[in-house]
Order: sequence, then structure tokens, then C-alpha cells
Amino acid sequence: MDVSGGRGQPRPGNDESAEHTGPEAPAPGGTGDAPTAPSAPTPADAKDARPEGPTPDAGAPAPESGTPQDTGAAPDHAAPDHGAPAHGRDRAPEHPEPPADRPARAPAGRPEHPDHPFAHSGSGKGQAPQRPEERRRGGLLMGRPFGVPVYVAPSWFLVAILITWVFGGQIDRVLPELGAASYLVSLFFAVAFYASVLVHELAHTLAALRFKLPVRRIQLQFFGGVSEIEKEAETPGREFVLAFVGPLLSLVLAGLFYLGLLAVDPSSVPGVLLAGLMVSNLIVAAFNLLPGLPLDGGRMLRAVVWAITGKPMTGTVAAAWVGRALAVCVLIGLPLLTQSGALGSDAVDNVGMDTVLDALLAAILAAIIWTGAGNSLRMARLREHLPELRARTLTRRAVPVESDTPLSEALRRANAAGARALVVVDADGVPVSLVREAAIVGVPEHRRPWVPVGTLAQDITDGMRVSAELAGEELLDALRATPATEYLVVEETGEIYGVLSAADVERAFVKAMARPS
Repeated sequence: MDVSGGRGQPRPGNDESAEHTGPEAPAPGGTGDAPTAPSAPTPADAKDARPEGPTPDAGAPAPESGTPQDTGAAPDHAAPDHGAPAHGRDRAPEHPEPPADRPARAPAGRPEHPDHPFAHSGSGKGQAPQRPEERRRGGLLMGRPFGVPVYVAPSWFLVAILITWVFGGQIDRVLPELGAASYLVSLFFAVAFYASVLVHELAHTLAALRFKLPVRRIQLQFFGGVSEIEKEAETPGREFVLAFVGPLLSLVLAGLFYLGLLAVDPSSVPGVLLAGLMVSNLIVAAFNLLPGLPLDGGRMLRAVVWAITGKPMTGTVAAAWVGRALAVCVLIGLPLLTQSGALGSDAVDNVGMDTVLDALLAAILAAIIWTGAGNSLRMARLREHLPELRARTLTRRAVPVESDTPLSEALRRANAAGARALVVVDADGVPVSLVREAAIVGVPEHRRPWVPVGTLAQDITDGMRVSAELAGEELLDALRATPATEYLVVEETGEIYGVLSAADVERAFVKAMARPS
């Protein structure tokens, strides 16, 4: 089956404080029949997308009385000490106002937020927002068909051993003359079966690429495989096609194996293998067509409800609850059907090892479907709230300063302008670096008149310039493309709008996810 999902949650830099470290966003994932459930983000109160300030280090000195008020930041906002000697001289430096051609205040119409501290940064380079899977390869890389990496998870080897053991015993009963070679035939069947699952997933992948939806990877796992499609289909019709092509290819494979079976002796090794592959692909198709998320049939149901109501979230809720009901039916019904003989086996009156194994299999399938349905709801809520992440509303006001400006003077200008970030500019007013808040906190207050801001700044690379108009997935894409903890936000005209912190984006993400849909 395919699993499409929203973007991952942003992550702060390497030296972020604990309060900046939020939980990971749910990432697409799953098995061939149902995805596994990633951890959900911790709820937080969502009121204002504008960032709150980090708590200062315990050992940082507090501002002296009479300095501009600070609402949660460390000594970043302390006024310069006029009694301290200046850098290279015997008295305090003068504090000229910013040049007229480089206004210290933000563009007109932008709301004041004097209580927002400087954008936090631990090191010059940090980690951009990312999902947990981007830090893991996902198993053994088998190839890149159509440019999409295919991984085999370690759990696949466990299920391959299980299939080899179970199917090998059945082959031994049908073809006793094979002896121990029956398990080699069974191993071949396990590999061929997962090759069929890969064809199922490639069908989803090709449909997604046809609709210009990015596919991050295909992973073969314990109960099948998953195509991790990173964006949602734009229309319910495309969503239906995207979900249906997988089971359709499984049915086509079943038909091809049936035609091959007609050409060979059913009691021969090729006949047994073709019959097994035919039946297994029929089971994969039928199971995935069940109308509940996270199965393909659930995505088809979601598309139908979406088309009727015009609301994709309504379709997700309906298909997810049907999926949970389906999980309960599997948990209770599968052992009962097996014990009654309705699935082709002999009816069993007493409880034996086979009954226990059937109950265990039913419990695992039910758990996967239930958690996958819940994960689908969380991913839908993520996609619904992603547009709330806007660079313009998350950006902190910044003031331009030259690299040789004393830190105390730069902080005085920032407090006067109601800004909480510093941008170092050259003689022509072109921004060249961003002053790191963590570096500011690390400078004792009595040393600030002698410390030039340029020594505390991080050079601005091309990828660290983001447009103030970015929002949602486009914003996260831009931050993920260039890992850093702070970014310069500019208007379309090139004018400086402010500084964006990855930690602020993370906090806004957690707040948005906590809001009810």
C-alpha cells in the first residue's frame, strides 16, 4: 500500500536548550497492509504563532536596574555600561544612532513584539527541520527503480524465515521426494512473494510520480511494504487512482500466475510455486481492498467521502474509524473463522498451538491496522495545520549593525527598536551574517562594550535567505534544504524583514498540532 503524509516537524539546532526540543512529527510509515504508527507530537497550547523566548543560562548575569525591560530573555537586552572603558580606549564608546539609510525598525505595518527575545542558536550550523526517517537509512538498500530507493528492513528477514519454515512444511507434504530441498523451494517462494509486493508498491510509486508527487522511498517490512509518498493527492480522483493501482497490480499478478499454472503440472515444483504465488497475491489484493485506513481500500473510501463532501479531513475521519472497526473485527473474527474451519482448515474443538498462533497473528494485524488508522488521523491533522506555519508571522524583528559595533551598543539599538535579532551588514547595508543569541548570552555583561558583534555572527549563505512569503511545506522545504538554526527573512524586494529561528518554527508546529481539527 502507499502511505502519503505531510512534512516532518522542524528541529532546533545542536545546542538548543531542553525547552526548545520538541517531539518529532509523525512520519509516513507502514507495512504492506498497514503502516506502523510513529509517535505523536506532544500537545501544547496553541495561541500565537510568534515565538517565545528561551530561558537564559542560569549563570548569565541579570540586567542592571534601569535597563530596558526583558520578558524572558537573558542579559541580551542589557543597556551598555557607560562607565566601562571602550574598546581600545579609556572610556565608554559613543552610541550613534543607526544610519538613516538603514532603518532600525521593521517595515511599516508590521506589529510590534518587544517581548520576543533574540533568535536562539547554539552553533553556527545546526540541523534543519527533519523527520526521524531522514536520519535513518531504513534498512538494506536494494536499488533505485525510477530513482526511488528501495530498502529491505531487518524485520523482512524474520518473516522470510517464518515463510520458509511454514511453506516448506507444506511443500514437504505435497512433494515428499524433495526432502530438505523443499525448504530451498520455500525460500525461493518467500523471495518471489516479496518481489510481488515490490511490484504492488511500484504501482503506487509510478502513479505518484505520474501525478508529480514526490516518493521518498519504498520499504519492504514484516507484513509487506510501503511507498512513502510525501504529499497528498490534489483531487479525490487522483487519490482513488493512487490507492487502487496497488491492489490492481496484485490481481494482475495473480492472473498471470494462474495462466502459468495452466501450462505446468500442478503437482510439480513450478506448479506448487505458481499456485502459492497466485493465492498469496489474491490475499494481498483482497486484504488491501478492505475499506479502512491505513489500507488501500481505506484510501479509496477516503477519496469517495472526500469527493462527496468536498472535505478531505472528513474522508480521513470516516475511513480511519472504519479502519479501527476493521481492526476489532480482525482481532475477534480471524481466530473464530480459523477455529470453525471457515477458511478451509479443519474445525478445531480444543485450544492448541495453531489456535494460539492464529490469535497472535490476529492481534498483530489488528494492532497494525488500529495504530495505522490513528496515524492517518494525525497525518491528516498535520497537513491541515501546516499552512499555519508562515515565515512572516514567525520571524523576529531585527536591526542592522556593522561588524565592528560593540555588542552593548547593538543591544541598545535592538531594545530601542523593539527588535530581538541582530543582522550584521557591510558598508553598503548588505546583510552578511547573523548574530547568534547563544553567543550573546555567553558574553558577560561587563565585557559587552569591548566585544564587536562580528565576532559573534554566523555568515549568511544563499540557502539561509528565505522569503517572508513562504508558508507550510514550502517553508519546511526551504529550511530543510540548508541546515541552520537561524535564517535571514527578506521581502520580495530584497529588504530585510527579520530573522527566523528553527526553534521558533518548532514551537509553532507543536502548538498548531495541539489545536483541534
